Amino acid sequence: MRNFMQWLATAATLTFAVPVQGAQNDPRLDALFVELANAESTEDAEPIEQTIWKIWLLSGNGAVDADMLRGLQAMGRNDNETAVEYFTSVIDALPDFAEGWNKRATAHYLLGRFDAAVIDIQKTLALEPRHFGALSGLALINLSLDREREALSAFEAALRVHPNMPGADTHIRDLREKIRGKGI
Repeated sequence: MRNFMQWLATAATLTFAVPVQGAQNDPRLDALFVELANAESTEDAEPIEQTIWKIWLLSGNGAVDADMLRGLQAMGRNDNETAVEYFTSVIDALPDFAEGWNKRATAHYLLGRFDAAVIDIQKTLALEPRHFGALSGLALINLSLDREREALSAFEAALRVHPNMPGADTHIRDLREKIRGKGI
């Protein structure tokens, strides 16, 4: 009986140590999003946000995570064409990995390919509806296209998930004034 209990304890530990494919499914995220929503300030929210990003970024697949890193490095060099290639490789390998779609959307955005970015953002949000980064990205695209109502809606959605998101409240206030001023 003692050996069985030791085996059971070991098996339970191994089960929880196995990375979840598609980091948006990580069981830690639910509690982190509650903490994020209840954070009292941007300073309180920052470490929670950082933890969420770290979880989102790791797929649990070494080859995919290496391509994610290469894509991020390419973006850091402003080589966004190469970044798109790496993020496409990530998506091909793990189509249910939300952050692959989000990072490719970012690279498309930086290249001015707003339609492609929006398609990738929609896929990101289908996989992880709480993705405040994708919502913020959607808002920025809509701002670039002078779609003020859509930008406002996306910023408001991002703020519902991340109430202390830097800059979102300023954008919301400015957009509401602008829309009100146009009588839209």
